[in-house]
Parts: sequence; structure tokens; C-alpha cells
Amino acid sequence: MLSAQMINGLLLTCIVLLCIILVIVKYRGSLRLRHSTMQVAPESKDATLEALMEYIKNALHELSHSQMADAGLHEEEYRRRIHQRAELRRALKDCANGSSGDKRFVKNLMAELLINGYGLNEKIVDTVMPFSRPELFSVQDQFEIVFYQYQQKFGVDALSRLLDTYDLAEMRYSQQGEEDGSYHITAEDIRYIYDYEHRPLSFLEKVDIIVQRIYQHYKGFSVIDDIRDQRIDGVSGGVSGVPEGGIPVSADWPQDHYAFEPTSEPIANGYESVWIFYKGKTIHLSFLSFGSERELKRVCQNIYKYNYPGQLSEANGYKVNEMKDGSRVVVVRPPFSESWAFFVRKFDIQSASLEQLIKGENAEFPIQLLSYLMKGSRITAITGAQGSGKTTLLMAMVKHIYASYTLRVQEMAFELHLRSIYSRRNILTFRETDHISGQQGLDLQKKTDGTVNILGEVASDEVAAWMIQMSQVASLFTIFTHHAKTFRDLVFSLRNSLLKTGVFQHEGIAEEQVVHVINFDVHLKRDAEGRRYIERITECVPHDPDHTDSGSSSVSSYSYRHVMEYRNGRYMAMEPLTVKSTEEMCEQMNVKDAGDFRRFLTRYWGEAYES
Repeated sequence: MLSAQMINGLLLTCIVLLCIILVIVKYRGSLRLRHSTMQVAPESKDATLEALMEYIKNALHELSHSQMADAGLHEEEYRRRIHQRAELRRALKDCANGSSGDKRFVKNLMAELLINGYGLNEKIVDTVMPFSRPELFSVQDQFEIVFYQYQQKFGVDALSRLLDTYDLAEMRYSQQGEEDGSYHITAEDIRYIYDYEHRPLSFLEKVDIIVQRIYQHYKGFSVIDDIRDQRIDGVSGGVSGVPEGGIPVSADWPQDHYAFEPTSEPIANGYESVWIFYKGKTIHLSFLSFGSERELKRVCQNIYKYNYPGQLSEANGYKVNEMKDGSRVVVVRPPFSESWAFFVRKFDIQSASLEQLIKGENAEFPIQLLSYLMKGSRITAITGAQGSGKTTLLMAMVKHIYASYTLRVQEMAFELHLRSIYSRRNILTFRETDHISGQQGLDLQKKTDGTVNILGEVASDEVAAWMIQMSQVASLFTIFTHHAKTFRDLVFSLRNSLLKTGVFQHEGIAEEQVVHVINFDVHLKRDAEGRRYIERITECVPHDPDHTDSGSSSVSSYSYRHVMEYRNGRYMAMEPLTVKSTEEMCEQMNVKDAGDFRRFLTRYWGEAYES
């Protein structure tokens, strides 16, 4: 039998061996984690953007998928590592959805990996991009360097400051004449700005520029990645140039049908298509290119993915969605469209006030009038072409609805974001989905205690018909946007929607229903220079069989009067509001607002309201 001393010696030996094994396991685990993000600094001649991108992909994959169980970590350290890995996975997913915070997190991690892991130094950065020989920079390099410098100074206003400083958003004309004027920014513009603006960059600034170039091709949206984050109206791609494979030609058409006169300019490819929407102007960034059809396709396939809206496919050739920052994104693909393309529309919530939106001589007149239309609970249409500012004006008008009223909003995609602007109000927004139609959403709104109904856009016959019915019985009043060019077009469009959906069979009755619902039309316009303004505010005057109120233009069952028009840069009071309308508005206002409203009427229309 073994003595007690021998047994103790064996136990002690076993404990020592176990400790040695645990130390070795822990060391090897930590070594494996270090090697997953470290490598010996390469020769500078081997360092390229492609090599750095491949390293970043592998390093981030290792960090986000590393196995912690065999790393020999204490429980507290193990939990911390698990939390860090989960945070990294979430950031890698959300950074491509429009989250600026997650984008910064991922880019900072990339920079740390390149410096501390890859061994990026001053010598290598000058090999990756020719910072020491700026004459070798491409136009894209020059733009991104200048843009980076402006971002350091002005943040999300960098692009607008750059455009305004160098008058890049002004109309350009060729030698052929003014009829071919367009908005575009050329490579020559960028070279001139770079020569004037560039300055020596520090090592960390060079790393930032390299990291952004890697990020935009790995997780971002290619050349529009930083542009999309700016405070502009929108950005689009794939909407000009010849698509991959060329323009399809019908076999029934003559061979020389597409034979155009030769021009001095080379034909642009479909991926050489970056456009921005700025202050109502659509500007072509002709110096930027996605580089290939494949890269444009990658951007289109990723930019709409926030909250899993479904798959873009040949059978479902378009998607409408929003991004995490509230931007609206529309993506289309062949065969539905002739090429892959995307449209990002941004809405400046910070500018959503009537005072900021409505400028010009006597601007206080339409500002006050719109305020009283909301306080007076008038059913109001906001009409105008795309890009005229309908959505932003609607955001601003909501401020003047009494705060005690509950608001229910129906949209195709979340654009208004009224709860972000008016966070203490009772507001709930619904949108269409693949399984819930717009009219089903409007039907549900009747059961949600809504005082005011807001429709982001009346774009289909079903929604138009439901809007008319809902305005009659389901809410105090309704505000909606529409693309009608004139007030008569608005009435005809809504009347035809009632007929098409079978709600009414007789044209006259359908029109009568429409004109008894709509009280006012606010029509917006954007001129050739990109200026936005309210062209007119029109009151609808339904004809009473027993009493006909004088109107400016008698049309069947109604007349209409322009109570305000924009002429020669000035907002002018035209025909006065009808007595019936003013009385109904005063009934909906509190005592103070009603008194202010009557004084407002007297100020601008004088004798028509003096009693």
C-alpha cells in the first residue's frame, strides 16, 4: 500500500501538471487570437489597397467569429470578449444600413488593425497611395482628399460648403448655346480645387483616407459612401450612360435607327453615373465612377437591406425602403429597369419649419395662412412635381396643428419621421408592406383614435378613394400630398380614382364628393434654377344648388379661387377666402387664434372682412 506521503506527492505532481497544461492552453489561445489580427510588416512594395482590404476582411472575420471557449480565459474576461464580439458583429451589420455611429466604430477598428496589426507606417502609406507624389493622384483621389479636409472642418455640411464655395451648383452651358444647359461637375473642376485647397497631410490623416477607401469598397457604398452621409437632398446612381451589354435594339427597327451624329465626347458607361440632388438641382458628378457594373450592382444589392424588406429579384424588380438615418431608398434592377440603379432621398428634419422653408418678399403672408389652415382644421392637399418640397413642407405644417390632436400617418415608406420632430405628440405611422396594402392601413386607422390623418402620398386609386371616404367620416381633417399640376387636375385625378375603384359609377356624383372634401390646395414649384416656392394656394368652392358663391373659374359642380399667388418674387394676396370657410375655420380655433385670424384676414383683404 502507498504511504500517505507518496499519495500527497502524487497529488502535488498532478496539480503541478494541470497548472502547466492550463498555462500552455491559455498561452496558445491568446497567441492564436494575437496572430488572427497580427502579421509581420510587409515590404512596402507589396502593400496595395487590395492587399490591405484582404487583410482587413480576414482580421474582422477572425475577430467576429473567434472561438472563446478554448482561449483559457477567466469568466469575467470571457464575458467581456463575448460582449465585444457581439458588438462588433452588430456594428458590421448596421454600418451598411446608414448608421453613422457604427460606421465610425468599424472605421476606427480598421485603422487600429492596420497600424497595430498590419504594421502600416509612413513608408507603406505612401506606397498604397502616392501621397509623396501628388501628381500621380487620380481625380477620385484628389476629390476624396479635398472632401476629407472639408469634412474635418464642416462635418455633414462639407459637400454643401464645397459646392457653394466654388459655385459648382450653377448651370453650365456648352459652346452650342444656352438651350443645352445642365448641372455637372467635371474632372477639371476637381483638379483646380485640389491645386488650390490641398495641404500636407499627417500620417493619421493619410490612414483615415486609406481606411475610407477600403471601407467603402468592403462595407460601404463605393464612391457615394461619404456623399450619402452629407446634408444634401439625395444621391442616385446608375441613371445615365450606356448599360452593360448596350442598349437593346428591336429587330423590327432599321439598323441605322440608333445612328447618331458623332460627337467629341466619348460615350459614358452606366457605372459612370453618380448624381446628387442639392437645393432642388440634379447635379452630375461626372468625375466619379463606380469603376465597374459589378460594383454598381453590389451597391444596389446592399443599400436597401435595412430591417430585411425582402429580396430584390427578377420577379420583384424594385424595392422601396428606408435607411437607419431616415433616408428613403429606391432600388431597381433588370429586367424591370434597363440597368441597376438606386435613388436615396434625404429629408432635412432640422429645416422643417415654415420660416426656414418659405423665403421671398412678403413670405410672412403664406406662413401665417398655412398656420391658420392647420389651426382651422382644413383638409389640405400639397401638390407639386417630384423634388418640389412637398414632404418637407408637410413636416413643417404639422407644427401648427394643435398639440392636443392625435395624428395617424400612412406612408409607402417611412419618410416624414414626425415623431423625431415632435417627440411629445401622440403620433403613429403605418406603411404598406408586401402583405398589408395602403387601403388596409387606412381602414385600420379608423380604429386607432386618430384626430388628424396624414397621407405621405396619394399615389394609387385605392388610397385616393379611401382618403376621400376617410375625410368624410373618420377624422377631423386630413393632409396629403399629390403630384397634380393644377387644381383641376387634382379634382379630376381623385374623381377618376373613385370611378376606377367602383366606389361611384356616376362621374358627376364622384366629382361632387371630391370637391366637398378638399378645402385647400397648396401647390409647390421648383424653377430651372432649383428655387422652391409656393406657386399658389387655392380654395375649393363647391357649388350650392340654392346659392352660388362667386369664384374665379366656374367648372361643373365647383369653382375655385386662388387666395395667394407668387408673382415676380413676391407672395401676393389675391381673392379672399369664402365667408363659409372663414366661419368654419374660426369654429375650430381657440378664442385667441380666432381673433388673430380675423385680424389677419382684415390686414390682407381689408373691406371683404370689415363689418
